[in-house]
Amino acid sequence: MADLQTLKASFKGDLVTPGDPGYDQAITRWARNAARKAAVVAFVKDAEDVSKAIAYARQANLPIAIKGGGHNPSGASSSEGGLVIDLSRYLNGVRVDAEKRLGHVGGGAIWETVDKAAIEHGLATVGGTVNHVRSLILGGGYGWLSGSYGLAIDNLATVVTADGTIRTANASENPDLFWGIRGAGSNFGVVTEFVLKLHPQRRTVFAGMIIFHADKAERVIDTVQAWWDNGPSEKEGMIMAFTRGPGHVPCAINIVFYNGPEEEGRKAYKALFDLGPAADLTKEIPYEQLNSLQNHIAAPGQNVYMKGAFVPQPIPPGLLPRVFQRVTALSAPQEYVIGLLNEYFPLRAANAIADDATAYKRALVPNVLCSVFAQRDGEEALAYARDAARELIGLYGGDEGSVGYGNYNPDSDALPTEGAVPVDRAKQLFGSNYPRLQQVKKKYDPERVFNKWFTIVPAA
Repeated sequence: MADLQTLKASFKGDLVTPGDPGYDQAITRWARNAARKAAVVAFVKDAEDVSKAIAYARQANLPIAIKGGGHNPSGASSSEGGLVIDLSRYLNGVRVDAEKRLGHVGGGAIWETVDKAAIEHGLATVGGTVNHVRSLILGGGYGWLSGSYGLAIDNLATVVTADGTIRTANASENPDLFWGIRGAGSNFGVVTEFVLKLHPQRRTVFAGMIIFHADKAERVIDTVQAWWDNGPSEKEGMIMAFTRGPGHVPCAINIVFYNGPEEEGRKAYKALFDLGPAADLTKEIPYEQLNSLQNHIAAPGQNVYMKGAFVPQPIPPGLLPRVFQRVTALSAPQEYVIGLLNEYFPLRAANAIADDATAYKRALVPNVLCSVFAQRDGEEALAYARDAARELIGLYGGDEGSVGYGNYNPDSDALPTEGAVPVDRAKQLFGSNYPRLQQVKKKYDPERVFNKWFTIVPAA
């Protein structure tokens, strides 16, 4: 089957190679710097297509990458000279079983589709805070509903995977695979379908941006810290962003969420409003618009460098004002945009899950994500973006030897063409769960065919 023509004869989807119409679009990614020149892009129609594509790649000795949304700036969803299994063209639908409160989600579906399909039935699940993202699920998955329902992986009921063999994995069928895939990403195959638990959700929520100029940044930081220390309810959530706004003006932007009416939401965040923001863009909005609030910031087609860390608890005095100052200084050149996001999602529900219940370890604290967007191409621009992100994350204690939230970190530490991180970083990410993951890897992928992201070494 190493003959591509033989694959084409039985392949239901589309196979795109260099020189074919649409090839450039097929290798384009959300981040401009993540594109790689694949030998074959396989737009699969079903799990059987996935298995055939994998078999062909193995026989042809081609490295494999999996593209759901292509949102990884490291190029983990791309493959230089290899084969890309692209789920986005055909496996992008959502079917809701309202009676069972389950959403059957194609492996290439974006969160916008999930949100819209579920809310038609008055339901929702934990999803990404940027709604054109696809598979954040396998790496953990934080979102606005995490305060109530934990991480995205905690709301995963069943997956259908393909690694040459098509399998269903859930609590009773292939439970070891189901355990490993909830946190260990694409280490064990291609997920062609997620079955997600859905929960009753009101049709409107209070949310939006509260923007403050730099002169109020320290008061904003203190107010947010007091709100967090007071223990926000499961209905609340906030992202405090340090960036520059219109006119390249430094600002602190608080994106707030309250799962209820506007009157209650304004009471929950009264201390912030009392500071006198430069702009109040909050209001009661349809639920399905919630995860679009950051879309304009994370627009496709830019060069992007990302790095994350966990926020130290308790936060050292003076840390966040210092971070704000450095964001302002490093973003002074107008060809760079820095967005440093301090995420405050209540974590009681996520941390109620035992550390060994999924591959994703718990005892979670808030995340910070630094994204540096560069307008210019080339190594000089990338080096500036990389150095800026590393400096800022380093202020939190996220130095070169640390790992924060996995979905935020391979983007910066991946090899430029391979999209994988060193093995010791995987050990650090998975902690005490790593030896068990090695056993699962040995069983389902002993040859390390799936070697992007935080790759696991099979047990001996």
